[in-house]
Amino acid sequence: MSTRNLGRSTFGDPGNAGNLLTIEEAHTLLNDWVPNEKLRLHMKQVAANMKAWATEKEKADEQTALKWELAGLLHDADWEKYPDDHCRIIVEELERRNIDSDVIHCIASHGPKVFGVEPVNNMDKMIYAIDELSGFIHAVALIRPTLYDGLEVKSVMKRLKTPSFAAQVSREDITDALSRIDITLEELIQFIIDHQKTVV
Repeated sequence: MSTRNLGRSTFGDPGNAGNLLTIEEAHTLLNDWVPNEKLRLHMKQVAANMKAWATEKEKADEQTALKWELAGLLHDADWEKYPDDHCRIIVEELERRNIDSDVIHCIASHGPKVFGVEPVNNMDKMIYAIDELSGFIHAVALIRPTLYDGLEVKSVMKRLKTPSFAAQVSREDITDALSRIDITLEELIQFIIDHQKTVV
C-alpha cells in the first residue's frame, strides 16, 4: 500500500542548521541506494540545475548552494528501492543523520500533490519546478541524434504539447510549479538545457 503522503509539514531539527553531507557522502548514499544509472543521472542533473540556480539567481554562498545541490541530488534516492514509500525513507534517513532541516523539507516538498508538503521558500519551489522539467528535457534530448547539441526551447515546448510524449511527466505539475515562481516556462527550459547538458 502506498504511503507517500507524509502526513506532516515539519522535518528535522532546526538545531541541525548547517549540518550537511559532503558531496562525496551524498554520492556514496546515491550509489548505495540507486542501482539504476538513468535515475542517478536524473538526480545529478537536478542537482546541477539546483546548484546553478542558487549560485547564479539567488547569489547564494557556498554552504547555501550546497543545500540546494544536496536536495537535488537526493530527492529521488528512495524511489527505486521503496517506490510505495518514496520520499518517506530518504526523509527519515536524513533526519536520522541530523541533516539541516531545510534540505529535508525541500526534498519532502518536491511533489506537493503526492507528499502533501507545500513548497515554502525558493529552494522548495525551484526543486518542484526543475524536477519534472529536467526529466522531460532529457527525454527530448534522447530522441535527437545530436542529443543536447542544438536543442532549442521551441522543440521542448512542442513536445510538452504532445500528451503522448513522456506521458508520465505531469504537465499539470509543471504549470503549478511555474505559477509559484517568477520566471517564464521558456526561460526555465533554457536554463535547464544550459546547465544539465554536460552532466554525465
